[in-house]
Amino acid sequence: MSGKSNNEIYQEFSDHVNMSPSEIEKWLDTDESQAVGQDSGDGESIGRKSAKRIIDIKRKKKDELIDSDYEHMQKVNSYVSRHMAQKPSGNTKDTHWAYSLKNWGHDPAK
Repeated sequence: MSGKSNNEIYQEFSDHVNMSPSEIEKWLDTDESQAVGQDSGDGESIGRKSAKRIIDIKRKKKDELIDSDYEHMQKVNSYVSRHMAQKPSGNTKDTHWAYSLKNWGHDPAK
């Protein structure tokens, strides 16, 4: 993995994923969510699949998390960090950049 402890991964994930499971579920029902992201090969974007996994992870108690959860959390942490570093100039509220982040559980407007 990343060389980070599970506690470090968990804390970073908690900082990056600032949307609740219900907020993510509501977001996934929007046209905007479906309009962005790289297709995973079956018509659904990688980010939208990740969002569904994020919802499952966030609904678990910390002591219920398994290694594959931490691996996915690290993937989310890496994506959000990388994407935030590519923030476009100007108002980003209604941009594909913001929509992609929300598919990964991070609302940049918060």
